[in-house]
Formats: sequence, C-alpha cells, structure tokens
Amino acid sequence: MKKWWNWMLGIALFCLLFIAIPLTFSGDEKEKLKPMYDNYIQKFNKTYKDNPEEYETRFKYFVASVREIELLNSESRGPEQHRARYGLTKLSDMSKAEYRDVHLSDEKPHKRRHRENKNYNKKNNKTSNVFDIDDAESDNSSGNSPHNNIYIIIRKKRATLPLKVDWRDKGVIGPVRDQGLCGACWAFSTVGVMETMAAMSTGKLQPLSVQEAIDCAGLGNSGCEGGDICLLLDWLMMTDTPVLADKEYPLKLRDGVCKANATGTGVRVESFTCNDFVDTEDKILEMIANHGPVTVAVNALTWQNYLGGVIQYHCSGEPRDLNHAVQLIGYDLSADVPHYIVKNSWGQEFGNAGYLNLAIGTNVCGLANEVASVNIK
Repeated sequence: MKKWWNWMLGIALFCLLFIAIPLTFSGDEKEKLKPMYDNYIQKFNKTYKDNPEEYETRFKYFVASVREIELLNSESRGPEQHRARYGLTKLSDMSKAEYRDVHLSDEKPHKRRHRENKNYNKKNNKTSNVFDIDDAESDNSSGNSPHNNIYIIIRKKRATLPLKVDWRDKGVIGPVRDQGLCGACWAFSTVGVMETMAAMSTGKLQPLSVQEAIDCAGLGNSGCEGGDICLLLDWLMMTDTPVLADKEYPLKLRDGVCKANATGTGVRVESFTCNDFVDTEDKILEMIANHGPVTVAVNALTWQNYLGGVIQYHCSGEPRDLNHAVQLIGYDLSADVPHYIVKNSWGQEFGNAGYLNLAIGTNVCGLANEVASVNIK
C-alpha cells in the first residue's frame, strides 16, 4: 500500500511541474515534495543545488508556493479552458517578501496626477482635445455602478466597438522584454506603448530605449528603484525629451548616467491622458479600440505562480496595493470570460509567452485605478 501511494504521489508531483494540480501537504508530507523540488531546480536551471543552506531555505518558499497554487486553483471560476491556472514558475522558490522587493516595488503611482482625471498636452499642460476620453458617454448615475457589469458594457458597446481587438494583429506590438532584477516596469510599459503609437503613425515598428527612461527620467522616478507611468509621460512632455531607438541607447538593466540627446532623433510625447476609470471600464475599451494600447498600474501580488487563463478573483484592486505596471494591448468581449490582453515585462517564460488575461468590468488587480494613453510626435 505504501509503495502504491509513493508511486501515485510521484506522478502527481511530476505533473505539477507542467500543469496546475491541487495538492495539500503538511508536516512530514513536505519531505515528499523533495523529488518535485529537485525536478523544479533542474527544469528552471537553479544554481543552489549544492548549497545546503540556500537549498533548504528555497525549499520552504517552494512548499509555500505549492500551497498557494492549490488555493488559487480552488478559487478559480468559469469554463475550464478560460479560468486562471496556477502552477510552478521560475518565481516559485521566492518568498512573498522577496517577490515583492524584486518584482513589485517598481510602480509607485503618483496620487495627484491620476486622481485628477485630466489630459495633458505641451501647450497648456492641462487639457487635451486629441483624445478626450472624459467626454465619452457615461451612464453612471446610479450608485450601483452599472459599468461594473461586463454584460451591460457589452450591450452598450456592441454597436460602437468591435467585440475583439488585438493590436498584435496589426504588427505594432514589440516582443516581450524581461526587466530582470531592475524595478523599471513603469519604463518598460510606458515606452512600449510609445513604441506602438510610433509604429501606428509611421508604419514601422522600431524598439525604443527603455534604458534612457531608467537613466534620465526625473519628477520622482528612480530608475531601477521604481517610478510611475504618468510621471514618466509628464517628464517626457515637459522636457520634450526624445526617446531614442534601443540600438542607440541599449538596455543594461541597471541605473546609469543619463545620455539623452535633446536634439536627437526620437519619439516625443505630444500629449497624454492619465485617468482613474474604476466603475467606468467601458472607457478603457473605447481607448484601446479607438486610440491604441494603454499602460496601467496593477497589483501583481498573486501573479507569482500564474500559468494562463483569465484572472478574475483573489487580486486586490485597492489603489494602495498597486505595485506593478503593464500594457493593455487588446481585449476580447466575445470570450466566455471577457478579458483584457495584457503584455508583461517578465520575459516570455511568464504566463502565456509573456502575456496574461485580466477579466473586464470589476477592476481586477486594480487595473482601472491609473490608466495612461499617449500621443506622440
């Protein structure tokens, strides 16, 4: 009987390396996770196999991740092919504190800017008529926030918006990048949107320099120590700094001396919007469909072990919990679980080749608290 149990456990542990399977272990049963842990170390090329102290420390974090994976999978809802799936990732041997410090301390939303719900342009630094989303149709007269219901959004927007938008289909979205240990998601996401807007304007997709933003951006932005998507756009517009091509200012993933060329050829910010669209996510859909991708601040605390599917639950939307920035490069209202298409900056190994899906309509992971769009020149 004991042999049979160990054999079945071995199969389950091996499978968890590739798919999300709910498992619960406590006490001595933790030791039975060691074979899976050793396979994990090999699969993700971890270097601490021969360091006994780090091996044991990482094992504790690994066990905690297995338990979290079980919890998150048990709480996922919706059709099997669409619900969020969690399993072991390259981040599963990190403690929550380490995960926060390394990957979630980089987006620091600036309260003054995004709470004002205004648009900014070079001429008056106040309001812009280029894309005035604040004048879009609003039907939020009841205290029940009807925009929060995705099916109401679909009915209201079916005649005016396409049911599905994916800017990758237009060839204007660059490859997924990996920010590594540099806390500059705010720069990756914002420069990525500028890259797309330039490609839409010129017909040519050219990678832009994230490193320039890391090295040079002021107004409270702090390179690899963190920054804010709206403050970066504000700084770029105020200083009229051109974002150079990546090949002219290559990525180093560390803070460096600013080498921006004020007279150089690059992409400049003409105007930008920075808004709070909580309870009015239909405006985000309008912006994506009619203008282009946007960059948003999010709470990515539960993304550590994300494998795929649509995240709908267990992800706080409170403004105080925002800790990361990503791009919304499309949406799908026709899916069984309507969702945004999200481009991350944790490399192609994360999620679905570097992408993930977030449910529309309930401010999942706080995605509607700080939403920025940009016009370039």
